[in-house]
Amino acid sequence: MTTDQDQIAYGDAIRHGFEYLLENHPNVFAIGQGLWSPWYVGNTMLDLDKQFGRARIIDTPVSEAACTGAAIGASLFGYRPIVVHPRMDFMILATDSIVNQAAKWSYMLGGQASPAVTVRSIVNRGGEQGAQHSQALHAWYAHIPGLRVVMPATAIDARDLLIAATLSNDPVVYIDDRWLYDWEDTHSDPVELDLAQVAPMIRRAGSDITMVAASYSVRLCMEASEMLAQEGIDAEVIDLRVINPLDIALAAKSVQKTGALLAVDGGWSTCGLAGEIIAGVSESIAPTKWRAAPKRLTLPDTPAPSSKPLEDLYYPTAAHVVSAVKRIVAEKQ
Repeated sequence: MTTDQDQIAYGDAIRHGFEYLLENHPNVFAIGQGLWSPWYVGNTMLDLDKQFGRARIIDTPVSEAACTGAAIGASLFGYRPIVVHPRMDFMILATDSIVNQAAKWSYMLGGQASPAVTVRSIVNRGGEQGAQHSQALHAWYAHIPGLRVVMPATAIDARDLLIAATLSNDPVVYIDDRWLYDWEDTHSDPVELDLAQVAPMIRRAGSDITMVAASYSVRLCMEASEMLAQEGIDAEVIDLRVINPLDIALAAKSVQKTGALLAVDGGWSTCGLAGEIIAGVSESIAPTKWRAAPKRLTLPDTPAPSSKPLEDLYYPTAAHVVSAVKRIVAEKQ
């Protein structure tokens, strides 16, 4: 929640993004399950149906494929729909429309038509929800040419990248994480960014090691960097912001300075974002620049547990990031 006029929380910022779009762009509408209920989407769309009407905030029956197909179709006729999937796990049922249709049409039709659709997908983990309700599948969608994939970490990015995604002429998968909804940022006015120009950012400058992440993993890295600073380790934190197309240049420049890299990701290791970060940086800088072997911190390669004690072991924390950094720094030559 927002605590004062100078701060805004991530969840509130998403709502501000929707409000800005709906007020300023009459061809924008939202469609999906549970949009009239905070149980599904938290406070991120609270009372928007009352403010803008239920013709623009459309709560659908439980059919991920149907509402996504309807949104993609509407995008070909001048609308800019945002289709909302309250759990990324069940967005899988709409993947044919996203991957085989929306991502391909501009290429197959010679650029004459492009679905300007935003697919908002929420990562919703913890609370003993188990393997079918806890997945972060961003690496799947980042693998697909033709899709832009956005993973905001801060409240301001949650708002402004939602606006940028919706105003983009390309299909965009916008992924937010419920574990970020209470993370606060300094309040500012909304801006209309060109999504194609959005680049990674240094969230904390440092000289001893580079940490690269997106979304909730950035929060872990920021918390870990403060803990590490108390022990004399100066960590640089890079927020990717967009993972398709993946811009690795800033991370590579940082590693040239620090000589060490930890890639942190809320998905699995196998064929995941963390491995892609390490591969991209390794291809971009000379072997002589490394002073320690790069490492990654991810989920264990197993489905999410349904037990609270097992969840505590399963999900990485800032303390896990600190331990991984210490091991890397100890190896530096």
